[in-house]
Amino acid sequence: MDFRTIVDIPKPDFNVAPLEKVLLVGSCFADNIGKRFDEERFPTVVNPYGVMYNPASILHTVSKLTARIRSGESDFIPSLAIFTLGTNHVYIEKATEEIVDNCRKRPQRLFSEELLTIEECADYLRKAVHELRDSCGDINIVVTVSPIRYRKYGYHGSQLSKATLLLAADKLVQEEGVYYFPAYEIVNDELRDYRFYQPDMLHPSHQTVEFIWERFVDSCFSDAAKEYLREWKSVKEALGHRPLHPESDEYKEFLRKTQERFETLKKKYPGLK
Repeated sequence: MDFRTIVDIPKPDFNVAPLEKVLLVGSCFADNIGKRFDEERFPTVVNPYGVMYNPASILHTVSKLTARIRSGESDFIPSLAIFTLGTNHVYIEKATEEIVDNCRKRPQRLFSEELLTIEECADYLRKAVHELRDSCGDINIVVTVSPIRYRKYGYHGSQLSKATLLLAADKLVQEEGVYYFPAYEIVNDELRDYRFYQPDMLHPSHQTVEFIWERFVDSCFSDAAKEYLREWKSVKEALGHRPLHPESDEYKEFLRKTQERFETLKKKYPGLK
């Protein structure tokens, strides 16, 4: 007897290669997944201009990054980009009538709050996709919706916001051929229990993030990338070992052998740093 519903994750038409360059932009859930890429030593850029919760702000980050790439100011050209959509709520500065990415603790009276429509969300994301493809060439793009709910909107309002993002993401899949990864569905349909949340009952626990990471690896990583993760795991654990007696000869020999294994792995995977 199975006591959970398993979310079916279709295979993308690409595979993540070992140590390819990854860009993650979006809500704080992007930070969580970006941290996992970083731990596995993938060259990773995560929200370089801060957390971006809505599609307009995601476009703002992409525009800044692609401008730097085109001008030659940045040599980080990602081959994989992941957008994590958090909300369709945006804040508009009254003085400029422009969407801001961060209110920077300025008085609320300086801003008005609005809701992006499905088409507006899709349009901002569509522009971000086009800018990345124009600047980075053959880049694979993943879109996902953050499972983190927003208490300040009210839970019904939060669900309406997520529904708007889900429909916009689907338009992007249908029209632009990006890949949708169902992180939102995994948390809400497959895990579906408060034991998978942090004490605030809103943010996914470390265990949940790890589970989503494993599902992403299983569905999107190439066999070579999975093999790299297996080989790197034992070296990573050895490098992170904290001994009781760091001055002992045994530990010094352990360090020497670990470093040898690390150097061997770097020869096999030149991108490993």
